[in-house]
Amino acid sequence: MKIVSVVGARPQFIKAAPLSKKLREKFTEVLVHTGQHYDPNMSEVFFEELGIPEPDYNLGIGSGYHGEQTGKMLIEIEKVLLKEKPDLVLVYGDTNSTIAGSLAAAKLHIKVAHVEAGLRSFNREMPEEINRVVTDHLSNLLFCPTETAVKNLDKEGINKGVFNTGDVMYDATLVYSRQLTIDRKKKILETYQLKPKSYLYATVHRAENTDNLQNLQSIIGAFSRSEEKIVFLVHPRTRKMLKEIELPSLPNVVMIDPVGYLDNLVLEGNARKILTDSGGIQKEAYFLKIPCITMRNETEWMETVDDGWNVLVGADKEKIQRAIEKFEPNGGQSNHFGDGDASGKIAAILNE
Repeated sequence: MKIVSVVGARPQFIKAAPLSKKLREKFTEVLVHTGQHYDPNMSEVFFEELGIPEPDYNLGIGSGYHGEQTGKMLIEIEKVLLKEKPDLVLVYGDTNSTIAGSLAAAKLHIKVAHVEAGLRSFNREMPEEINRVVTDHLSNLLFCPTETAVKNLDKEGINKGVFNTGDVMYDATLVYSRQLTIDRKKKILETYQLKPKSYLYATVHRAENTDNLQNLQSIIGAFSRSEEKIVFLVHPRTRKMLKEIELPSLPNVVMIDPVGYLDNLVLEGNARKILTDSGGIQKEAYFLKIPCITMRNETEWMETVDDGWNVLVGADKEKIQRAIEKFEPNGGQSNHFGDGDASGKIAAILNE
C-alpha cells in the first residue's frame, strides 16, 4: 500500500516522527512537506533531531492569508496525488496543511486517514476548529487520541472507521525524553543561565493572542508584573506583533528564538510552570508533569484541566498573574492518552 503523508507545521513533524517509522516497516510512504512552517528553527531542525525522512516533496508554500495559503497547498498537493496515485492520504492535526491534504484527496476519491481526529474546542472563530471539523467529516479512518475525541465524533454522527489509538505525541514525548543526555540538558540550561525549577517557560503564537493587540499587551503586562524569571520562546509572528505594542520594562523576561524539539523538552521539563496557548505544549506539560497555565478561554484537551494540571486563564492579566503565583496541580493523572504505542496501533489498523 502506498501512503502519502502530508505535514507542514511543527506539531505535525513531532506526530509524524514515531508514526513514519512504523509506516515504513509495512508500507511505501511518500512524505509531503507543504512548507507552512519554513523557519529553519521550526522545520529543518525537527527533521534532523527526530530522524524524520527527508520529504519527497517540499512545496515551499510559506505564509499568507488562510484562503490564499490553503488554496496554494490544495493546488500543489493535488499535483502530487495525481502523480503518485496513493491508496491513502494521511493528515495530522488541524492546520491549513491538514485541510488542504484532506480536501485534495477527497476530491480525487482517495481515502483519507486523520491522525488526532475528534478534537473540539467548540469555538468556530478558531481557524483550527474549522480545519479539524471539515477534515473529520471527509475522513474514512479517524485515529482519536482520547475517548473524549471519540465521543465528540459520535455526537456529530461519525462512528464508522473511528479508533481510539492513544496520542502519537505521547509516543514522541516518551521516546525522545529517554534520549536526552545529561550533557544536552546541562548545555541548554547553561545557554540561558537557568537552574532547574527556577523559571517559568512561556510560548504565545495563536492568532487570538498575537493578532489581537489588546490580548498581547495584557499577556506581556502579566509577564512584566510577575516577579518570576520567565523564559519566553518567541514565535516569528509573535516577534513581529510585539513591535506593534508598547512594551513595558521586562527585566525578568528572557526572550529566545524557537528551539528544536529536544531542547524544547529540556526547557519544558525543567520549568516550574508553563504558560502557553499551544495545544501541543499543554499536552507535553501534562506528560512531563509540569503545571500548565493556558492563555486561552477553551481547550481541546479538557482531560488536562479535569485532572487539575492545567488552568484556563484567557488573556486576562489578573488571572494570568494569579495563576503564576498560586496555581498548583490538585489531583493525580489518568491514562487518557494511551500506553505510548499509538503509532504501532495506527500502523496495525492500516495493515488490516
